Parts: sequence; structure tokens; C-alpha cells
Amino acid sequence: MTTARAAKSAEERQREIVRVARATGSVEVTALATELGVARETVRRDLRVLEDHGLLRRTHGGASPVESAGFETTLAFRATSHVPEKRRIAAAAAALLGDAETVFIDEGFTPQLIAESLPRDRPLTVVTASLPAAGALAGAENVSVLLLGGRVRAGTLATVDHWTTKMLAGFVIDLAYIGANGVSREHGLTTPDPAVSEVKAQAIRSARRTVFAGVHTKFGAVSFCRFAEIGELEAIVTSTLLPAAEAHRHSLLGPQVIRV
Repeated sequence: MTTARAAKSAEERQREIVRVARATGSVEVTALATELGVARETVRRDLRVLEDHGLLRRTHGGASPVESAGFETTLAFRATSHVPEKRRIAAAAAALLGDAETVFIDEGFTPQLIAESLPRDRPLTVVTASLPAAGALAGAENVSVLLLGGRVRAGTLATVDHWTTKMLAGFVIDLAYIGANGVSREHGLTTPDPAVSEVKAQAIRSARRTVFAGVHTKFGAVSFCRFAEIGELEAIVTSTLLPAAEAHRHSLLGPQVIRV
């Protein structure tokens, strides 16, 4: 009986840890130990269990939630996390434009920042499923914006479903800027929602070049739906918070890895 109660207590504690992590974006061992009334080692053990189940990813002194088929952070939340890192990444990604005349901008906050970083002094056609990205470029004199039609997802303000992919399939795009919820050498680029995965996959099929841009926390994470392999990318743009050794391991699969 005592063992059953203890097991249930651990389950309830772990459920609470996941709830707090998803609500706040991260949890700290010391704060959790105080809040839950347990030893820090107990919290660390809970975090290891939750990481093994793919619900959290441990960080130095705590953990952050892993996006999954049942949980995805909103655009509003993404606009508040790792912002300086995302701005550096976006600027470096925009610098890879080269002579591209048609560009796809993915949904998400980092792609939105890439849209804002694109040059305005030359003609450019931007295709996007992202309402915020379209809005950021709509007033630019030299930029023609094509907003893909479809069902708008409330959390990300981006269009999905067959209308979106059908429009995309009719284009040949010079360069696609793609985001992902997880980047793994074993599982490739992944995202929680199958409808989003279809849009990303079609954008890559329609593009001559593909650049992934994302923060270091994306690496090693795996979501539900795979839409690309690492080798399909021309370049990966992330920050120096991704260890150089891990960046090198990704580069061996084909893409140039840029850390800023």
C-alpha cells in the first residue's frame, strides 16, 4: 500500500512539473523542490523520468518543455523566449539570401524576424503561410507578398491544410526559410502537427535551396511529424550556444552550419 501511494505521489508530482513547465516555459530544480516540498535530488530524478518520456528536456539547473503532438507553444510565447539569440540568427539567415528573387517564409517567430531582416532595396517576392510575416513585409515598396490561403491556426497565426499546400505546389521558389520544433541527426526536422508538417514538406519540395534557422534548444528534440532530413538543407543557422562538436556532427550530414 505504501509503495502504491508513493508511486502515485511521484506521478502527481511529475504531472505538476510538466504543467508548470508548459505554463511558464521552464522550471528550476531549487524552486520545484521548495514548491513541492521534496529534496532537490527527488526533483532531479523526476526530471530524468520526464525526459526519458519525451516530455521535458533537462537544462542546467532545471528543464524546459518538449513540444509534442499534444502540446505546442504559441507564437506569443515564442516571442518572449531567447529573443536576442533569435534576432542574431534571423540576421545571419537573411544574409544567406544571395541572388534569390522568390523566398518562402515559414510560420514561427524566428522566421518572422527573418522576414523583417530581408533587404528592402531590391525586388523580392515572398511567399508565406504566416500572417505576421506577411504583415511585416506588406508595406515594403520593393517586396511583393503572396499569402497562402487555408485554415488559420490560432496559436501560430499561420495557414495550413490542402488549400495551403496546393498553392505552394504551384510555385518554384529560390529559397525557403524553414523552422522546426525539433532537429535531430537521427530523426531529421520534426513538428507536432501533421497539417503544419505538410506545409513545411511542400515548401521544401518547391524550393531550390532550404535554410533552417532556429535556437540551440531545438537540437536533440524530436516532435511527432518528420518533414525533412538534415541532408536536404543547404544551411543550418543557429547560435554559439549549440556546442561546436554537435554543429560539426550535423555538418557531416551535408549542410553548412553557421553559429552566431
